Amino acid sequence: MINREDMLELTRRMTLARTSFSRIAGCYIDKDGDFEGSFNTNFLKLSAAEKTKKLKLAKAIPYSETNVNLKKYEIPQSMQKPGSMWQLLMTMNECGLKNDALMDTFYDIVMESYRSDSEYAILVFHGRYDIPLKAADKVGLWESEEVFEYMICAICPLEGEYEPGDPECGFLFPAFNDRSTDLHSVLYYTKKSEDLQPEMIDQLLGAKMPMSADTQKETFQMIIEDTLGEDGDYETVRNIHETLNELIEEHKEDPDPLSLDKTDVKKIFEQSGVSNEKMENFDQNFEENAGEKASLLASNIAETKKFNIETPDVVIKVNPERMDLVETRMIDGRQCLVIPVDDHIEVNGLNVRTMKIKTE
Repeated sequence: MINREDMLELTRRMTLARTSFSRIAGCYIDKDGDFEGSFNTNFLKLSAAEKTKKLKLAKAIPYSETNVNLKKYEIPQSMQKPGSMWQLLMTMNECGLKNDALMDTFYDIVMESYRSDSEYAILVFHGRYDIPLKAADKVGLWESEEVFEYMICAICPLEGEYEPGDPECGFLFPAFNDRSTDLHSVLYYTKKSEDLQPEMIDQLLGAKMPMSADTQKETFQMIIEDTLGEDGDYETVRNIHETLNELIEEHKEDPDPLSLDKTDVKKIFEQSGVSNEKMENFDQNFEENAGEKASLLASNIAETKKFNIETPDVVIKVNPERMDLVETRMIDGRQCLVIPVDDHIEVNGLNVRTMKIKTE
């Protein structure tokens, strides 16, 4: 998970007065995907107006919504070897973008993997940030603790003649994690959180792609089904969703989205009344569906706005805050859902009595 404060610390340096960028390189691609030219220059030699425009584009990557539009990807050890994309990024960063041959190789790889039907620009920024020491009270000190040397790549549609618009895709490498350099991860950005450009992730970054919001929800449902088995009952499932929503409510003021790993989900199941017998296979079920070290965003797997109960012929929609109103009972030997109601209910927009008044 990405710490929002780490990103804000970086973006505070992305102003005219405080910029830590030293170089910018880039190229332009036409609508047919053909190379149209490149540039490579000292960032500080740009005009103030041009620096302001470019800073806005670079800042859009780390300043985007963390863990939604900007996600952390771990680069597998198998991809961290000579001749890999990881080595190319490392070398580009170490030379400060000054090797044009390396940059041309990078552009070629992006052009092969990035999907676009229009003209676009590939911009790469290089910067160095002296990370100041912080005292126990988090007040910054003058001494530098570490130098974070990094690149930001922004892929932008062209809105005019060689005029880049807001980035649609990009990344920060190496990752900035807990105020320190993380050479084994990359922070990857997409303007549309569901449009991950998987070819970019697979071919360009060689990183393991995290689950989308829809996939996380489906995965959570599979974990519930596999853990409860065929004997899963309404009350237990309802309890799981209630416990999850209560947890979200408790953490709603947190700066970062609530993330749940295997231990967290296990605790939710236990607190919701899942029997010890069924919990014996929980670890295996979680790992098979999500992965041993996977994390699920609570907001992606919870139903905070609706709670639906369906049979082949009936659909019941319940306010998640009042799931307690629906009970299960045996009536005349049949399994029934019971919902207490007031004297009046609404049917297709009409306010009617719940029961017909008997007249003598």
